[in-house]
Amino acid sequence: MTGLVAFGVLIVAAVAFLYGAPERATRVLLDLERRRSGLKRKQITLPNSLHYAFLEGGKGEPLMLLHGFGGGKDNFTRAARYLEPLYRVIIPDHIGFGESAHPLEADYSPIAQAERLRALAHALGISRLHLGGNSMGGQVAMTYAALYPDEVRSLWLLDSAGVWRGPESDLHRIEEKTGRNPLLAKNEQEFAGLLSLVMKDPPFIPRPVLKVMARERIKNFPLEQRIAEQVRADSVEERVKGLDIPALIVWGGEDRVIDVAAAEVLHRLLPRSQVIILPGVGHLPMVERPRQTVQDYLRFRAGIAPCSGTT
Repeated sequence: MTGLVAFGVLIVAAVAFLYGAPERATRVLLDLERRRSGLKRKQITLPNSLHYAFLEGGKGEPLMLLHGFGGGKDNFTRAARYLEPLYRVIIPDHIGFGESAHPLEADYSPIAQAERLRALAHALGISRLHLGGNSMGGQVAMTYAALYPDEVRSLWLLDSAGVWRGPESDLHRIEEKTGRNPLLAKNEQEFAGLLSLVMKDPPFIPRPVLKVMARERIKNFPLEQRIAEQVRADSVEERVKGLDIPALIVWGGEDRVIDVAAAEVLHRLLPRSQVIILPGVGHLPMVERPRQTVQDYLRFRAGIAPCSGTT
């Protein structure tokens, strides 16, 4: 009985903390998730004065993971739990998002972001690496590989943006009907709609944490408008056509942001690619199905010879 009382007191205290100090509670929860995944938060300022915040953990071949539009480095935290024992995992916040720098007048095209990430990799002593990216992150990863094919050993493309051919998605239908981009949020209601759009099977997130996440997106709304325009204006199709790099293309079968048919478009462009479609999954496979998504990736990586020239 004493144990049950103590447990009840602990639950009450945790709930009070969550609702009484949501920003601090969110930081604590994120830190716990990162520790479980063997990740540490780090930061670096590049010679061009741009500041990057990133997560890092593990040893082995470098694997840089890139979040999508409006996301952040913790989009990959749970997936990293299964990667960190095998690889040196680096997960940055893109410039313009999260805790990295937010220069208002910067170039946010995928080419500019890829150049910055290469500078980050070199600053971390990495000359060759594997790249993974979700949505906009996949668009940037493919651009990095197209610009510097000798420095990229493989690509892991999760519902990648930058391929705009194919059937109209729910996102585009909403945009045509409402006149606004549903990936942007000016208030909590729009943020809630955004989450239901991007995930078919989202993990549980406490309401106070959702409110903290919403406030961060709302604050970044003006800059995200600019970034969205530059991302939409960019297509990777000609850039990556015939790119001779092993690539695993993963798509959620219920993706409402970019129709699953785009996976086949990419497959035809990348001669050494393979495709996996995940039933019942939306636009964020590494969030919705972290273990399964990584297991598929590990099988893919098993067929790639280890690279040399990395640190």
